Amino acid sequence: MSRRNKRPRSLNDQERVRLNEFKDSIAYSARYSDDEYEYRHVQLPKAMLKAIPRDYFDPATGTLKLLWESEWRDLGIVQSLGWEHYEVHEPEPHILLFKK
Repeated sequence: MSRRNKRPRSLNDQERVRLNEFKDSIAYSARYSDDEYEYRHVQLPKAMLKAIPRDYFDPATGTLKLLWESEWRDLGIVQSLGWEHYEVHEPEPHILLFKK
């Protein structure tokens, strides 16, 4: 099973309205880097996970799949261009890891 949807799945209007209430509570880490990438993590409000559509989740792990840029932007995550969602911190599934 792929860790990412085969193609981006857009939110419908009802889902967008439901998730919009959480966007001001999304927390962004400072940027940090190694020799290859710049990183940051994004912390979603835990209650937000219950409002995210089920097909955004990996049924095997119960955590979010890796999200396409249009998917994480639909959730209300705001970042400059070039960031890629590359991992979910499984012990804390509301924390998404990004690199560029």
